[in-house]
Amino acid sequence: MQPRNMSMSGVVDLAAVKAAQEAKAKAEQTRAETARQGGAGAVSPADLVIDVDEAGFEREVLQRSAEVPVVIDFWAEWCQPCKQLSPVLERLAVEYDGRFLLAKIDVDANQMLMQQFGVQGIPAVFAVVAGQALPLFQGAAGEAQIRQTLDQLVQVAEERFGLTGLTVDPDAEPGGAGGASAAEVPAGPYDALLEAAVQALDAGDFGGAVQAYKNVLADDPANTEAKLGLAQAELLHRVGGMDPQQVRKDAAEKPADAEAQIAAADLDLVGGHVEDAFGRLIETVRRTAGDGRDAVRLRLLELFEVVGPDDPRVAAARRALARALF
Repeated sequence: MQPRNMSMSGVVDLAAVKAAQEAKAKAEQTRAETARQGGAGAVSPADLVIDVDEAGFEREVLQRSAEVPVVIDFWAEWCQPCKQLSPVLERLAVEYDGRFLLAKIDVDANQMLMQQFGVQGIPAVFAVVAGQALPLFQGAAGEAQIRQTLDQLVQVAEERFGLTGLTVDPDAEPGGAGGASAAEVPAGPYDALLEAAVQALDAGDFGGAVQAYKNVLADDPANTEAKLGLAQAELLHRVGGMDPQQVRKDAAEKPADAEAQIAAADLDLVGGHVEDAFGRLIETVRRTAGDGRDAVRLRLLELFEVVGPDDPRVAAARRALARALF
């Protein structure tokens, strides 16, 4: 599976040569001013991941992008794919040792920023380099693909804008969520299996992740984390073997074909277009009958699991599905 806009080709489109030169000069001026004031000093690993809102965006993102590339993670509490992606980005921010700064933006609390960046679905990841906004990718992505994108970002930031990143204090301890170390958190009976599943997802081994989650559910069928993870891993595994252009073509040409619409809905959801995925399948339920209709209904229920039962869009889609069925 190839997330959209994974390459850095958008850099040239978003920043004309003149604008890039002006941004580079501004970045150099900012770094020179910082040096005259005694330097920015070293930061701790915990400082490499920050929460940003509309009030602090100019200070925390635009101004700091003159000294380090700022990667923006648009997320929301109800977004289940975000809960898979965000920890990977946070871990890589520490691993990259100051070569980029990760800014997390809650779209529910910062609608204006979401609109300004043209975010159509989440998770969505952008970067700001010397004041220039660059789209990186939207939707789910494996760790190998994320690393490739970050490597390209760091290279572009250094070669075109002279940004070498932040200095990280090697003696500082990574903060992590809540400031607690892994040793302070008691391990549960299935932690090793769940961690293996997450690692498989990060590596793009979706089949391995599916099996790891099934191993947990074999012993603990009610394990909520494993059920959610399995639904997500199965979705990514299905989409990984698709030809997106062909899937979209088939869905457009065969509006009443259950299999074609199911495949397109999977692509919709992975791309962060939740309402499109739900609406497509509900409309297909209205157009089909028999086994095909039942297959569409079952896939819709699976996608409800991926998004999460507390999401208001799931509740709305459940009501729409009931009307379509009865």
